[in-house]
Amino acid sequence: MARLGLSALKTLLQGRGSDRQGPPPPASWSRPFGLGWEEPYTVRYASNLDDGPNHGMPLGGFGAGCVGRAPDGSFNLWHLDGGEHWFGTLPDCQFALFERGASGSRAHALAVQPERDASRPEAGQPLGAWSWYPASTPERSSGTYAARYPLSWTTYTGVFEAQVGCEAFSPILPGDYLRSSYPVAVFRWRLTNPGREPLDLSLLLSWRNTTGWFTNTDPAAAVHFRDDGSPEHNYLPAIGRTEGQRNRWVDAGRLKGVLLDGQRSEPLAEGQGQWCIATDAGLEERHPGLRIHRCSRWNPAGDGAELWEPFARDGSIPDSNNDRHSGNDDPASAALAVQLQLQPGESIEIPVVISWDLPVTAFATGSRTLRRYTDRFGSDGGQAAAIAAEALSDWPDWLEQVEAWQQPVLERTDLPEPLRMALFNELYDLASGGTLWTAASPEDPLGRFGVLECLDYAWYESLDVRLYGSFALLQLWPELDKAVLRSFARAIPAADPTPRPIGWYFTQGRGRVEAPRKVAGATPHDLGAPNERPWDATNYTAYQDCNLWKDLASDFVLQVWRTFRLAPTGEDLRFLADCWPAAVTALRYLKTFDANADGLPDNGGAPDQTFDDWPLQGVSAYCGALWIAALEAALAMAQQLQLAMGLDTSAEQREFGTWLEQSRGNFDRLLWNGEFYRIDAESGTPVVMADQLCGDFYARLLGLPAVVAEERARSALQAVKEACFEGFQGGRLGVANGLRRDGTPLDPDGTHPLEVWTGINFGLAAYYRLMGERDTALAITGAVVRQVYDGGLQFRTPEAITAVNTFRACHYLRAMAIWALWATHTGWQPIPGADREALA
Repeated sequence: MARLGLSALKTLLQGRGSDRQGPPPPASWSRPFGLGWEEPYTVRYASNLDDGPNHGMPLGGFGAGCVGRAPDGSFNLWHLDGGEHWFGTLPDCQFALFERGASGSRAHALAVQPERDASRPEAGQPLGAWSWYPASTPERSSGTYAARYPLSWTTYTGVFEAQVGCEAFSPILPGDYLRSSYPVAVFRWRLTNPGREPLDLSLLLSWRNTTGWFTNTDPAAAVHFRDDGSPEHNYLPAIGRTEGQRNRWVDAGRLKGVLLDGQRSEPLAEGQGQWCIATDAGLEERHPGLRIHRCSRWNPAGDGAELWEPFARDGSIPDSNNDRHSGNDDPASAALAVQLQLQPGESIEIPVVISWDLPVTAFATGSRTLRRYTDRFGSDGGQAAAIAAEALSDWPDWLEQVEAWQQPVLERTDLPEPLRMALFNELYDLASGGTLWTAASPEDPLGRFGVLECLDYAWYESLDVRLYGSFALLQLWPELDKAVLRSFARAIPAADPTPRPIGWYFTQGRGRVEAPRKVAGATPHDLGAPNERPWDATNYTAYQDCNLWKDLASDFVLQVWRTFRLAPTGEDLRFLADCWPAAVTALRYLKTFDANADGLPDNGGAPDQTFDDWPLQGVSAYCGALWIAALEAALAMAQQLQLAMGLDTSAEQREFGTWLEQSRGNFDRLLWNGEFYRIDAESGTPVVMADQLCGDFYARLLGLPAVVAEERARSALQAVKEACFEGFQGGRLGVANGLRRDGTPLDPDGTHPLEVWTGINFGLAAYYRLMGERDTALAITGAVVRQVYDGGLQFRTPEAITAVNTFRACHYLRAMAIWALWATHTGWQPIPGADREALA
């Protein structure tokens, strides 16, 4: 298919309105509206997060906070406090539709009936006066939910006479370093009368004032260890806080809506600010007889009759502008309704926006930052209407741009549709992964950026994980990838001698073992946590002593060279020079672990690499191959900086060249067994490690000299395919991390070896594709995508799944490694917009 220009795209958009009643849009994940899951994946460890499978696509910009609307129509995901998670349905945050025609009248909230609160049986059914939309059953569909991030579609069928559909999105635009941060959700409703008689219709949106809710009320947020040995802190959001809230009408140009305001202190505190719900005031001018109603305040704590009874009677709601301030236990919701009549064959498009302005994210006591979008809208917390107004003005252009950047992926019909679907939808984590994106500063003109490793392991940009998961950021928002790596470069020379207990030893029954938090020269594992001072206090995780890890320095060097060489914006010498001193320091520190002077750092027996529950001893294939690739990358950096910038790097070139010669001479001698590479040189563990040659993948990807000979790489990959993929559950789950050569487990109760890691699998698939083994690459990817999207794990993709239908560590960063497969399959085909110059 030829690529469409913007004008052709506009025509296409106009012809495929959101009232579509046919199949879901191409390359989208879809599910019958409200249909439950019979056997979804469940969590492996009781301490890990498991909100169940009712997850839909998040709405909201990177670092701005987001909300999630589920496949049953409910709003249930609220990531509005940077780095924190709250999951729960607010029934009064909802759309509804009234209809009256020849066959009578009906009104339904456009979600399935919410569950009772089991902790408060006396409260009864939430909003008992409301009528809820029927869920689909295996025999009958009442609609469809579909998502292709950042777009989602909900259609409602078989209940209303009208054709009813909604397209929802936020302006997630590659290469746009401002609009991609906006705290706004756009809902493009389309109503069509397919019958022979007029239809009276009314579309309603109700929304709770939640200002002041999303902040931690536990000022200590003390760290403690879970049963899996990982640290966590207490999060007690102020859910239900009402004092000082007020709602009032707002009219500004094309905007007609309601502001939901709250208390504000000086300086503004976390969680303080505004919400706005609004629609296009021009609808009343363009459609005679159409009327926009607004109710600034109604009580969601009761049965909801004060709003629902007039709405269910004729589609109206009480027009009121009551802006009184709430007291304690005094909740306030607001609503607007668009009431109209449609003649036979007539359609109408109704844009509705929800915006929020919660500018401050707070960390440890006294530490705070402003969000990126405040560079456009200011930091007073009173700009929700301005954000909504821009959305109402510009949403058609935003939608056009979304379609334009997605088009190259949609056109690649040589990639299976489930893979193209997952390419889009795995980007969800950039919004809902506890993401932080700060306002600009002189040192960071695009702000500082970070995504959590996951919600269970709540620390930012784990370097070993982003070795895989940052391929999406690199290809779509490369300046943010550079920002993260610059943060690591600043952190490498820093030190923090604070002693901390190491969690892994507790899980082994070995008592208290302490280590300093950060040793000077060691590459940090992560950029800190949301309850401390992210970017400044690194190495939050204490499950292992990360100062001893043997992959982190190599991971940093390889990512720096990768970003320099392959960013769609071109080679950035300033970035390379900024990171060079840290790369030298990191490699020199890692070389100190070369216990026997063979050129290769030695693993120490305790898990000291990304498989941090899997002990390795002596030289290991995984860390050794990464080390060799990193030395090649460092030599390439040194030569580039000397040639292009006149920097004298001759001493480093001699030093790294000597190490490289030694390492290459010993890697195969110590680890090659004639068919594949042993997991390590000293433990004698008889398994095929799936990701044994990640370093060779990176070297080949970056055009560096390969780590191993091609025939040995192919032999090792064949062993991995037979033992860990085809030999594990017949390949239906994906590639297990490590099995015996015959496909049997070394330890039937093992943790990491028997898990299928989603991001590792996507990285492996990219390696197979790079080596020309397309069918194997697609088979691996297809197996993992099926498990995630058929197993109720969509929009919460975990690190690991098992053969007994359990998962671990949802909302995981590494899964965006699926974009490595796009890179290897297409030869780094650029995405429109990703190569635009970033404007500070």
